[in-house]
Amino acid sequence: MYAIVRTGGKQYRVEEGDQLRVATLDGAVGDAITLEDVVASGAGSELLFGAAASAVSVNARITEHGRGKKVVVFKKRRRKNYRLTQGHRQNYTAITITGINSSDITD
Repeated sequence: MYAIVRTGGKQYRVEEGDQLRVATLDGAVGDAITLEDVVASGAGSELLFGAAASAVSVNARITEHGRGKKVVVFKKRRRKNYRLTQGHRQNYTAITITGINSSDITD
């Protein structure tokens, strides 16, 4: 079974046991969290979306908080002797999907 969840302004397709990095979430390392914003869910040829998918929730465990690789932002205006270099490191939370709850669905 898989689910498509929305967190941090992005959507992720997850299955049980998947590990992924998402935008920073509240909680300490080892805490269990529930992702409620499920866009779609499916198993085999069956697909649930809309109101039916909102009854599905995804359980996850926080495994790490960290910062991503540095992205270098370089700006230049030719012939004006203007150069600007900046760096940015995005914060992230690494999570492991522990389960997908679909017991609330009645067919």
